[in-house]
Amino acid sequence: MNKKNLLRLAFLLFLIIGTILIIRQQHEMPYQHNSGLVFGTVYNITYQHDIDLQKQIEAELMKVDNSLSPFNDKSVITKVNRNEPVTLNDMFLKVFELAEKISAETDGAFDITVAPLVNAWGFGFKQGISPTKQVIDSLRQIVGFQKVELVKPDTKKSSMYIKKQDPRIMLDCSAIAKGYGCDVVAEFLKKNGIQNFMVEIGGEVVTKGVSDKRVPWRIGVTKPTEDTISVSNEVQTVLNVTNKAMATSGNYRNFYYKGGKKYAHTIDPQTGYPVQHNILSATVLADDCATADAYATSFMVLGFEGTQRILDKHPELMAYLIYTNDKGEYSVWYSPSMEEKIIEN
Repeated sequence: MNKKNLLRLAFLLFLIIGTILIIRQQHEMPYQHNSGLVFGTVYNITYQHDIDLQKQIEAELMKVDNSLSPFNDKSVITKVNRNEPVTLNDMFLKVFELAEKISAETDGAFDITVAPLVNAWGFGFKQGISPTKQVIDSLRQIVGFQKVELVKPDTKKSSMYIKKQDPRIMLDCSAIAKGYGCDVVAEFLKKNGIQNFMVEIGGEVVTKGVSDKRVPWRIGVTKPTEDTISVSNEVQTVLNVTNKAMATSGNYRNFYYKGGKKYAHTIDPQTGYPVQHNILSATVLADDCATADAYATSFMVLGFEGTQRILDKHPELMAYLIYTNDKGEYSVWYSPSMEEKIIEN
């Protein structure tokens, strides 16, 4: 064998041995499991790494909290809501611009100014008394995504700021912040070279690679129930969400009845009243979780026809809807592209 072939053989052996060592290291490296509280809910994060990164992960989540939490007295969004001077950081800007885009795409079905109406109806449902038309009409004056805008001055010396048509308008990113938080943690894990992980915050999920069982990540979609104490978690279906983001919207344990039919407590920002369609939960798969989160909320407002119009325009989205049929039974509808993701039905 000549010298050239010997070198080729040696290089091939080096590649084979290197690959075996990498695979062995991947199999031997442990999975870390972190849990805690953030954004008023629970997070669960699983990732393959030889070091526990929980402190660093929580530092990333705190950045999101400091940008988008209306319950954080010093957050960017709180200062915007109080009409105080504040520097709009990258996290706030990214989420605001995405929310603005999806609001326009959904004709206002997704709206980060809707909180006053949601709060009014939430209190009304608990008390058994609906807010009056006068209250709703009054609140609608300070609701509407088109009533706020991001102003970008021409000069570099001036900072961007939020302009409101009415100073009483409040921003609330709760329908997109959990998804965005998942994206932020996922990016942090990727930057640390982590190939296998699952990030879950309050039911919103981002995954990559394989689970600690060496199989694709499988996430259950919970069946809506009137289980007020959250004991029942009956699964409607299981989805393969590997290398995808997943978000679910649906007021699972709060329904109201009208004409003998069940409706979720979802408020239409356009009318100020609860929606009157039979969708009880909407699950969306997308490339990023902030987008999935916002569209899942939108689909609860839009109903079947509106959801299908959006899906026709955005083939990159997949949706799984749980609704009640004419007999009051649970039924499902999903976009054709979702079929390959369904593991159990």
